[in-house]
Amino acid sequence: MTNIFLEKNGEPFTAFDTSHLMALIIYLLGIVIFLSFSKKVLNHATIYNTIRWGLFSLLIFSEVSYQTYTALNGIWSLGEHMFLHLCGVAGITGAIALVNHNKKLIQITFFIGLIPSFLALITPELPYDFPHYRYLKFFIHHITISWTSLFLVVSNHVTITFKSFLKTYGYLLIYAAIIGFLVNPLLGSNYLYLSHTPTANTPLDLLGSGIWYYVNLCILAFVVFLVQYLVYRVVTRNKK
Repeated sequence: MTNIFLEKNGEPFTAFDTSHLMALIIYLLGIVIFLSFSKKVLNHATIYNTIRWGLFSLLIFSEVSYQTYTALNGIWSLGEHMFLHLCGVAGITGAIALVNHNKKLIQITFFIGLIPSFLALITPELPYDFPHYRYLKFFIHHITISWTSLFLVVSNHVTITFKSFLKTYGYLLIYAAIIGFLVNPLLGSNYLYLSHTPTANTPLDLLGSGIWYYVNLCILAFVVFLVQYLVYRVVTRNKK
């Protein structure tokens, strides 16, 4: 059993194999169940707080356990294991928003956490398969981030506006500039995949190279945020 916590001991991960598909099914079932019973959940304080603090605990435990795992295996580095990727940031903002219900943090987490985490689940950059720790951490963390993004908006009745969409996109561009021009060159890292595309096959491979990679990356982020906003508008309009 302890072998699952060793960095060089595990079966290689295969995309869309049984373990991958099972994780995606669990993710989708969680969303369907929550949306189907959201009114009952929100009207029942015990259930609401159980989900709220359960999501918070999973977010914190995932990040703390990963930092501990990399340190104990002697592979931790500033250039690879800080929570500076988009999903890592969403995990932090989501955890804080679960505690303080901050409207701006909820809006930011919705945009950077919901679809980006789902895309990561579809094309995971992952070395080991189930039941290795790396598999469990990756899927639990990213599923929880996406669930949290949805839970925060629904449970707090926060309105996602076109203005919040543009603001969050602006924050992302500023953050990306800091990572791309300062952090990555300083640490020799690849946070936000601004230095090069992920090792796994992802949609980022289709964005070209050189300056066009960055232009297309900005366009892709804009389109993803816009789709999230439009879907939110359609869903809320139908409910009304």
